[in-house]
Amino acid sequence: MAVAQREFQTVLRSRTVAALAVGYVGLVVGLTLLSAPGGYLPAVLDLLLPHEVLLPVLGFALGYRAVLGDHERGEIEAVRTFPVSAGEYVLGVYLGRLVPLLGVVLLSLVGVGVAVTTAGGGETVSVIAVHDTVDTPVTFLRFVVVTAVFAAVVLALAVLVSTVARSTRAGLALATGLVLALVVGFDSSFVAALSGGLVTPSDLTALLALSPNAAYRSLVFSLAVAPTGASELPVAAATFPAVLGLVAWFAVSLAAARAVVFRS
Repeated sequence: MAVAQREFQTVLRSRTVAALAVGYVGLVVGLTLLSAPGGYLPAVLDLLLPHEVLLPVLGFALGYRAVLGDHERGEIEAVRTFPVSAGEYVLGVYLGRLVPLLGVVLLSLVGVGVAVTTAGGGETVSVIAVHDTVDTPVTFLRFVVVTAVFAAVVLALAVLVSTVARSTRAGLALATGLVLALVVGFDSSFVAALSGGLVTPSDLTALLALSPNAAYRSLVFSLAVAPTGASELPVAAATFPAVLGLVAWFAVSLAAARAVVFRS
């Protein structure tokens, strides 16, 4: 698809994106080395919170100007004269940005995997409780897959912001606000609702699925951590609601972007 190829080449030519990519990979691998990795599962637990913060920042940095830039340069009007539908344009922009985003994320996690392996990952370790658990590369591979899915959802949100904003200042403000909402806003609201008695602990399963970050966290615990046999893990949403929540954020974001992208 021509739109996707153009976006991909645009990202590759950007020095800012290159600097962000180098910084992201260096930070993720550096955090792993600083924590003295003792296995795949400890690495997953150490990297979960950093990824909840860093991935939204990286995703929005790559995506919040994807469509906005075309609007500011007047290229949207030119695109509308070609036989390209709104859906094809949005999908092309999304895929063109998704490939480099996943490339950066996966490269950083490959570096983490190499660091853990050379440090002696795969040994039997004791995690959180007194239970011994077999620490295998499968644990880390599941974390990689879930993280890639989370990155795809974050980028979909960034593309939506890019279609709604009509100026760089507005786009930056929307992107910053949404990143803050993802990182701290949703979780703070859940804690406040729980503390105020508005919801019960049993309601958290559904509530956590409403937040992309909480759904990501839930899937990491349920798919990567829990199968190892580690106990006393933080409460996480069930797998199905978390998957449903991420799918909903992804689909609604791209559908909404398609609906508004060609509107003046």
